[in-house]
Amino acid sequence: MNDFRVEPEDLRVAELAALDRVLRSGWYVLGNEVKAFEAAWAERCGLTYAVGVGNGMDAIEIGLRAMGIGKGDEVITTPMTAFATVLAIIRAGASPVLADIDPDTALLDPVSVERCIGPRTKAVLLVHLYGQVREMEHWTALCEKHGIALLEDCAQSHLARWNGKVAGSFGRFGAYSFYPTKNLGALGDAGALVSSDDELAQRAAVLRNYGQSVRYHHTELGLNSRLDELQAALLMVRLERLDSFTERRRQIAKMYSERITNPRVRLLAEPIQAENHVYHLFVVICDERDQLGQHLKFAGVETYVHYPLPVHSQEPCKEIHCDPNGLAMAESHAAKCLSVPCHPQMSDMHIATVIDAINAFK
Repeated sequence: MNDFRVEPEDLRVAELAALDRVLRSGWYVLGNEVKAFEAAWAERCGLTYAVGVGNGMDAIEIGLRAMGIGKGDEVITTPMTAFATVLAIIRAGASPVLADIDPDTALLDPVSVERCIGPRTKAVLLVHLYGQVREMEHWTALCEKHGIALLEDCAQSHLARWNGKVAGSFGRFGAYSFYPTKNLGALGDAGALVSSDDELAQRAAVLRNYGQSVRYHHTELGLNSRLDELQAALLMVRLERLDSFTERRRQIAKMYSERITNPRVRLLAEPIQAENHVYHLFVVICDERDQLGQHLKFAGVETYVHYPLPVHSQEPCKEIHCDPNGLAMAESHAAKCLSVPCHPQMSDMHIATVIDAINAFK
């Protein structure tokens, strides 16, 4: 699914130079490398602030806490996401409520979301699943109509755009993960919260650092969730490649969309414009998902399932409130979805191997 060993040699040389620079600086936490990356990432997102944190889950939790969302409050999100999305809501003290998905995109279904809105609802946490951003005008209008906040989980959607605006710039904050497999990945855990809300960003910067406003002066109970200098320096290097790597992902997805013709395999809806999707994952749908996975494994193609169990099926979350009409679309998607390789280091020969193997499935 990913092969970091075959990344360009000049990228590796630049990363080693960044490592050397940090080691020689003698400053390893919350220094100039973090400041430089925060400024660069905020600019790329078209926002005023980026607050570097330990990982994407912390970015969500810190954002919720910075907004004062916690005990007694509800946040609506999707069951078709990494567990961290819902865990962050719980860790912030709020209660997640799960709405169903649109089967054509696997993104949140706004009709289901409206059924979930109640007097305790404070926000909708929209997950830009698989790297796609869609219908953002509808989401901003829906949240304005009900007087609730729109929040964005951008862990898979680095610099995806809708009408020119970047993922994370539509709501009160966007939460990014820079886990190694992400489109922009560090060499370990890393994340950032992005926003143009002065108060929210300033409070987030305090919360990530034990709740310190000034050194050794703690105005509230915070977390230890700081982007370190080494990861920030590496992210700056890799940020220079993000556009070209994203373009390669789009090329691969285009070949898949045009050449996968097996009637037993369904593709998700294509984006309206190329900028709407950055293809963190390319997902196919098959009623015989497990058999297809075994067939591809035999052909030398690695696959993953993102995600085999929707959140409400996870043991700690079986009592979470859900759409009163149920989550049938999410359950169906979880039973049929399969991710196939779609990373920038794939050769045309690798792509052809995947396509031929899928088309040969009977």
